[in-house]
Amino acid sequence: MSKKWKKTATVGFVSLGCPKNVVDSEKMLAEIGQGGFVITSQPDNAEIIVINTCGFIAPAVDESLEAIRWAVGRKAGGVVKKVIVAGCLSERLGGKLFDKVGGIDAIIGLGGRDKIAQIIKKTLSSGEPATYLDPAICEPQTVGDDRGRLLITPRHWAYLRISDGCSHRCSFCTIPAIKGRFRSKPAELVLAEAAELVSAGVVELNVIAQDTTRYGYDLNIENGLSWLVKELERIAGLVWIRLMYLYPAGINEKLIEVVAKSEKIVHYFDIPIQHVNDEILKAMGRPDTKESLKKLIEKLRNSIAGCLLRTTIIVGFPGETDEQFAELLEFVRWAEFDALGCFKFYPESGTRAAEMPGQVSDEVKQQRLEELMLTQQEISFAKNEKRVGSELRCLVDSVESDRTDKGRFYGQAPDIDSICIIKNCSARAGDFINAKVTGTKDYDLVVEPC
Repeated sequence: MSKKWKKTATVGFVSLGCPKNVVDSEKMLAEIGQGGFVITSQPDNAEIIVINTCGFIAPAVDESLEAIRWAVGRKAGGVVKKVIVAGCLSERLGGKLFDKVGGIDAIIGLGGRDKIAQIIKKTLSSGEPATYLDPAICEPQTVGDDRGRLLITPRHWAYLRISDGCSHRCSFCTIPAIKGRFRSKPAELVLAEAAELVSAGVVELNVIAQDTTRYGYDLNIENGLSWLVKELERIAGLVWIRLMYLYPAGINEKLIEVVAKSEKIVHYFDIPIQHVNDEILKAMGRPDTKESLKKLIEKLRNSIAGCLLRTTIIVGFPGETDEQFAELLEFVRWAEFDALGCFKFYPESGTRAAEMPGQVSDEVKQQRLEELMLTQQEISFAKNEKRVGSELRCLVDSVESDRTDKGRFYGQAPDIDSICIIKNCSARAGDFINAKVTGTKDYDLVVEPC
């Protein structure tokens, strides 16, 4: 294989999974571009396909395996020369992925992220499949530097990862086994990355981690997240700071006070509660109780003007009875979350919950998921109707040819929540506009500039 071919090889990139994976994908894309490769938006016809996988729960694993099989199929067709698999599923399964899907040329663990260009070059010059797994990446003292990314989000908003790994021991979760123990990113790196993103045109930073409330715990920073976001507020040009993945037990008085007083931190709390029944929470390994969650919700709404709440819930956890599910439904009706995501329990290999007695049937899980989401739908639709006639400040996300644009108000996180459909808009993507809510379309709001 010629040296010239290596330098001009085209790379198609497929990014799967959560926002943390998006950050890793953006970092890998930058490394690939700096390595002299041509990145194409049409991976079907690329010479190399890189897939950044997710391995969190069964549906994510299935999606990743489907993408790998598709890439290997393209390779069998003669267009694609090499298929490289990276990310969480690679870290979780390692060389076993070769047995899952034949035709993979390289498997890269999380530790190979910043070496992706070198690995591509090695793969191009080798005829043998190889694995690149670095167990040291999950050691407490290590955390990635995410500066210098090639954004795949719109240029006006980005994710800001402040830590990696997780030290909680939720009985259903594979993250500690994949990502290792919790470790905060040094504050100087976080702030430098934030400044870099804002200087490139980002006006909204979405702060992410496995548990953002734990930031600074291992760095001996008291009230680490509160301190960090106050530092982020100092960055000129940054308009919105959004806090994601807030562990309920980690939300304290100081954080509530900081958010309540801030002009940049949006009054939006993403709090995955998972369940509310005390017995289920204990079996999950969660420190919360139904009463503590109720008090937290009341405290947030009483302390922060216009506070909007998003949560995530698991149904069908081992042993969940009809009565416990009914208790969960009653709580959701009381809490009236502004947004809610629901997942069926999946017995993930290696987790304690997978071996627990009282496994719930898939049929019952699906019935409960549908009932919960229909309950939330009623709540969401009613909240939308109440907003008709009100005015909102919206961030324009995309500009369409028919002047029907898409955007969000502070209560809508990018990619996971509903949107604002903006009629008769002349603003550009990345602009903030004042808009009046004129109607609704399912979960979305219809607005027009004031």
